[in-house]
Amino acid sequence: MALGPVLVIGLDPVRIPGWDPAPVVAAIERGQARFAEHDVEADLCLVAPDDDAEAAVVEALTRRDYACVVVGGGIRKHEPLLPLFEKMVNLVRRYAPDAAIAFNSTPEDTADAALRWLPRDTGERRTP
Repeated sequence: MALGPVLVIGLDPVRIPGWDPAPVVAAIERGQARFAEHDVEADLCLVAPDDDAEAAVVEALTRRDYACVVVGGGIRKHEPLLPLFEKMVNLVRRYAPDAAIAFNSTPEDTADAALRWLPRDTGERRTP
């Protein structure tokens, strides 16, 4: 039986000008593949800070009930994006109040971040 579902919210590396997105795109793909290795359903919501990120995230959050939402390091770690990070956390609280909130370190450890909070066989949310 699959765990999840999980929503991953992150920056879309293709839509950020001025640098080669290929390494980050590849890392995101590897990270998403790790969900399948753990039999975890995972959706991806990639946003650009200059677009209507809020609308995209609200649409994703209301698409289905998520057990966990992972907010990526690209949004969380870059200080100029602090207001966007705060907005993302508050959107999760508002539109997915029963979902655990997790944070990854890299695109490749996103599944690990979610697994810290997904339910075990008991049906209850895990706590690290």
